[in-house]
Amino acid sequence: MFTGIIEGIGKVEKISKNTKNRSDIQMTVNLGKHAKGLKIGQSVALNGVCLTATKLSKSSCIFEMIEETTKKTDLGNLKIGGIVNIERSLKAGDRLEGHFVLGHVDGVAIIKKILKKPKEVQVWFEVPKKLSKFVVKKGSIALDGISLTVVDIKNSLASVSLIPHTIEITNFHTKKVGDKVNIETDILGKYILK
Repeated sequence: MFTGIIEGIGKVEKISKNTKNRSDIQMTVNLGKHAKGLKIGQSVALNGVCLTATKLSKSSCIFEMIEETTKKTDLGNLKIGGIVNIERSLKAGDRLEGHFVLGHVDGVAIIKKILKKPKEVQVWFEVPKKLSKFVVKKGSIALDGISLTVVDIKNSLASVSLIPHTIEITNFHTKKVGDKVNIETDILGKYILK
């Protein structure tokens, strides 16, 4: 489990698509200082996707992805040098600062508009039709793993606003119109609707 409070960013160092095991892709990511204390088998959210650390080497970690992960998320489209948001899993007793984020991405949204204002950046994104019932004004949403509040909804578009700190410490400083982001809707809303 995660909170959507991004700890920093990492850089993709290597991508192997023809792996010798059953995974679809192996990806090596330099986690920098966020690799400290990480053990094989532990969970790390990369762009909001819960992945398992399978091999460690100093500040780098290898993660394996199966076909389901590459189909439902945008991780399969990453290139060497790509920047990813990092969040280590929640420990018992940690503060819950964002909202409950499972790292089980529901789909991919496309950024349609970025409005830069003096003290914030407003991002409009297209919500996949099958997820629209889970996206509510003032509700929680995770985009590339970042816990955000839905500001507005207009037809198939929704918006969030990011403060300068969030832009600075996440991969959103690299985002532009047309880019894809992983979207995870609020788990509480899913259970209520069910």
